[in-house]
Amino acid sequence: MEHFHHHKGGCGPLHCPPSVAPTQYDPGTVDPPQTAVKTTYFPHVVQHVHPSHTVNVNKHVITHQHYFPHTESCVTECCEQHVFCGAPVNPCCPPMHPRPFGF
Repeated sequence: MEHFHHHKGGCGPLHCPPSVAPTQYDPGTVDPPQTAVKTTYFPHVVQHVHPSHTVNVNKHVITHQHYFPHTESCVTECCEQHVFCGAPVNPCCPPMHPRPFGF
């Protein structure tokens, strides 16, 4: 039988101080996993080679220069003539006649 103690003017049962029972563990609940994205980059290098070539052309330009040198000379000629302006008369020899110029 329950023991009831009434307070003056009260109307409810008397309660004893509570006692604490050992902690009980219920089966846990597991939340669905949260997804995290972890990105790893792998760098790649693609080399593009664009070769070029230069041809150096050496051209020799030959210029022909024509000269026409001219010389001039002077010649002095000397002509001689012999003029006989009279000769002694020699009865043995005929008189000598001068030759014409240039002969």
